[in-house]
Amino acid sequence: MVGTCYTLFRMRKNLLGGLGKAVTELRVGRPPLESMKRTERYMSSKTVFLFIGLTFLAMCVLYVYLSGLIAGGIAAALIMLIVGFFFATVSGYLVGVIGSSNNPISGLTLSTLVIAALLMVSMGVSGPGGVVVVLGVAAVVCVSSAVAGELLQDFKVGYILGGTPRTIQIVELIAVVVASLVMYFPLMILHQGNIKHGGIGFGDKALSAPQAGLMASLAQGIVGGDMAWPLVIAGILMGIAMIMFKVKSPMLVAIGMYLPIGTTSAIFVGGIIRWLTDKFRDRNNFNDAQKARVENTGILAASGLIAGEALAGLVTAWFYYKEWPIPAISKQPTYLIGAAFIALIAFVLIKVPLSTAGDPNEPAPPTAIV
Repeated sequence: MVGTCYTLFRMRKNLLGGLGKAVTELRVGRPPLESMKRTERYMSSKTVFLFIGLTFLAMCVLYVYLSGLIAGGIAAALIMLIVGFFFATVSGYLVGVIGSSNNPISGLTLSTLVIAALLMVSMGVSGPGGVVVVLGVAAVVCVSSAVAGELLQDFKVGYILGGTPRTIQIVELIAVVVASLVMYFPLMILHQGNIKHGGIGFGDKALSAPQAGLMASLAQGIVGGDMAWPLVIAGILMGIAMIMFKVKSPMLVAIGMYLPIGTTSAIFVGGIIRWLTDKFRDRNNFNDAQKARVENTGILAASGLIAGEALAGLVTAWFYYKEWPIPAISKQPTYLIGAAFIALIAFVLIKVPLSTAGDPNEPAPPTAIV
């Protein structure tokens, strides 16, 4: 929450400028698209606000149904609208500066959950219905922040490749609808596959959901009046301290404090591999163009591993879901095979990027966008 507020404060001029431009366009209209530069052709503010209004009305109906209170449901929708706007701005800004792989969606969602839960409690909304409403608000803001980050990333790619922002926005709307219709199936396969394999579905050790578990605990704690507020206050003070120490992204530090050690340790190993690659690169005295090629290849290779891991998990879940046997490499549990594969991956992630440095006289390639 502290990191989010600090980010909003730093980008207040750009944020107010964008709002002013949208309000001006609503009042006086905008010039024809043909008279505007390609990079300035966005969807009209009237269309954007129309979609926002329709979404707001739909969520009002849903939240009233979940809470059983008209005032509580409308208040929840208002929280969703206001917080979602500001947090989508933060998400888009951080993705534009750092990259989508560092989008602090879970941190923004947790902040939304705390704000929504406090306001719901102040209005007298409690019990299971109140918890569901709070989680519903957090879920919508989570999705809006994720989509905002991806949209800004698409804008960046479109700017380089010659795309038009308005067309990118339209395609993004279509993509969101299609993804919403498709995502049910992989989630169902993961959940049911884990159950058939002897687990409990999402939340099981083999299918952990640390962010979702923490969000549920926070919602139940605040709405139920059993919240560990001293820990929240301690986190706020730590956030302020990190800002004073000029930490680049307090939100990313905070996220690393509650993720499982298996996740954070894997990220640490990846950081070591990147550090080794940079050391070998500097030892070879590469120029800027060669360094850019090495970095691009390394980023793309690492991104491919991330996507491949997700696909491998889905394939494994499909085998469990269909109750098909999975061939075992070894009948006895051993860490030696895993250590060997990690060493092989590390070798590939270091060797392949360095081998693509090319001739020092070649021009520098465009920066990889991930």
